[in-house]
Amino acid sequence: MTGRPTELDWEEPERVAHAVELMRLKHCVITSVNRDELKDGGAEIWARTVRAIKDRMPDTTIEVLLPDFKGNWDALYRVLAEQPDVVSHNMETVKRLYRRVRPQAKYERSLEQILRTKQAGLRTKSGAMLGLGETKDEVVELMEDLLAHGCDVLTLGQYLQPTPAHLPVERFVSPDEFASYERLGLAMGFDYVESGPLVRSSYHSERHVKPRKG
Repeated sequence: MTGRPTELDWEEPERVAHAVELMRLKHCVITSVNRDELKDGGAEIWARTVRAIKDRMPDTTIEVLLPDFKGNWDALYRVLAEQPDVVSHNMETVKRLYRRVRPQAKYERSLEQILRTKQAGLRTKSGAMLGLGETKDEVVELMEDLLAHGCDVLTLGQYLQPTPAHLPVERFVSPDEFASYERLGLAMGFDYVESGPLVRSSYHSERHVKPRKG
């Protein structure tokens, strides 16, 4: 859905932190709708939410799944300053399909966000949905670009059409093909690769906090 949201709810960070505390979560993933109408893209709310969770539950690990903030790197750094354990930003698709699949985003800008996050010393993660018409070579190109920009963790899953108004599924990727991407990604140098038809960005996210042993 699109539209103009209402004003910011500055009490939301404390409510989210309270929910994490009530459930005694050891790990949590935080995401949000895009707030592109805001000058900082909602970065201040993001930062306060991470801080509120840390204040209440200092042993809980936190992954944030961030928007691109339209390339507002000061907004990105505001969130990174709170030191979440994993910072995820999904590429969603291969370079050739960006204009069709993500018309408001830019391939190079998303890669730059991942690079800046890595340069800030934080753990990086990204993901894509397959089945939108990409070729195998284009998936490999995406993987190479992510590695070149400092991505630690990769998730690959099957695209499913949410509504008739969304892009159709071009093909269903076989489990064997997903498995081949996992093997390739690990051989290329990703720390973790979660690749399968039902994989989504938060799949096994608790594993991704620390580097793989061995």
